[in-house]
Parts: sequence; structure tokens; C-alpha cells
Amino acid sequence: MMEALVKLKSFGIECLRVLRVTRKPTKQEFWTVAKAAALGMAVIGLLGFAVHLIRQYLFPAI
Repeated sequence: MMEALVKLKSFGIECLRVLRVTRKPTKQEFWTVAKAAALGMAVIGLLGFAVHLIRQYLFPAI
């Protein structure tokens, strides 16, 4: 029981340390991350669509 409390306290201290170091991103940082995320989603979506088309071509519905 005490070990769990020690781990919980340690986790809380780690969380507070991370929160103290974080800061709000600049507008340029935000847009860079947003563009990278949008590009990643588009690539994954196009890949999924290509797989869907290939599957449809190879195994047409009966």
C-alpha cells in the first residue's frame, strides 16, 4: 500500500515538473505542427483509399 502511495506521489511530482517547463507555442510553431498533422492525415487517408480501390478491383462484389 505504501509503495503505491510513493509511486503516486512521484508521478504527481513528475507531472508538476513537466507543467512548469511547458509553454504556449508561438503562432509559427502551431501552424507548423498543424500543417504536419494535416499532411500526415492526408497521406494516411490517401493510402487507405488506394488500398480500398485495389481491394475493390481485385475482389469485386458478387
